[in-house]
Amino acid sequence: MPIFNPLLKAVSYLPLAWLHAIGTALGWLVYFVSRSYAARLSENLRQSGLFASEKEYRQLRRAAIVEAGKATVELVAIWFKPDHAVARLVREVRNLALVEAACAGGRGIFVLTPHLGCFELVGFYFGQIMPFTVLYRPPRMRWLEPVMVNGRRRGQVELATTDIAGVRRLLKALRSGKAAGMLPDQAPRWGEGVWARFFDRPALTMTLPNRLRRATDCATFMVFAERLPRGAGYRLHIEPLPDSVGDESQLNRAVERIISLQPAQYLWSYDRYKIPGGGAADVLDAPRTSP
Repeated sequence: MPIFNPLLKAVSYLPLAWLHAIGTALGWLVYFVSRSYAARLSENLRQSGLFASEKEYRQLRRAAIVEAGKATVELVAIWFKPDHAVARLVREVRNLALVEAACAGGRGIFVLTPHLGCFELVGFYFGQIMPFTVLYRPPRMRWLEPVMVNGRRRGQVELATTDIAGVRRLLKALRSGKAAGMLPDQAPRWGEGVWARFFDRPALTMTLPNRLRRATDCATFMVFAERLPRGAGYRLHIEPLPDSVGDESQLNRAVERIISLQPAQYLWSYDRYKIPGGGAADVLDAPRTSP
């Protein structure tokens, strides 16, 4: 593990409000230093249309810059605080009874967590209450992987890499009535997705979530951890995904709806519209958003 882990563990004991204050400064620093970051964040947010005027757009952009910084620094708390301390950060959980009812019926629980709010906390929370297999993509920076793995492998969480073996582990968990989770808005590699509109712009969209849903009798939920003001903690939102959501365009609409609950907390700097290497973007047939 990196030699600076003891330092990060010490920093994790700072109050969440302090960490978020540091994150606020970091968010603005990165925005002003990196032109590409600033351009992508601004462009993706404007593409969303989640504002009624230019004034609202500028207000939302300022809030998104701050929230992106908080999302980075709060990882120190989620990954390094003791389990009981992280659990105390969850102040409210909405619609947990729906998950409990699905479990009681013997169904697998499929948790889809977009890049919204504190998405790292979602995996931690479900891993505290049930066996939970999470799909993850190893980071490009090799030194970060052991930090990430140790931070995420808490409680009953098991990690599955984004390969055939990892997909089989998710499938096995869902078929056996356990829980599995993944990011539904992660940009897939070439050959792992189809073009579908996301905020009315073509985006290569993973087919795996819907394939897993069709292959199992799982109950699917969109979940995000809302970041509460002044470092007060987090509120978990659990929204059932109807069985009628059957293709990638409909899945993107569901992601858009949950983002609209807290648009400032979406990671607008994420390169959602990138074209992976190995293919060309034949996007003209991507279906438009239904009115």
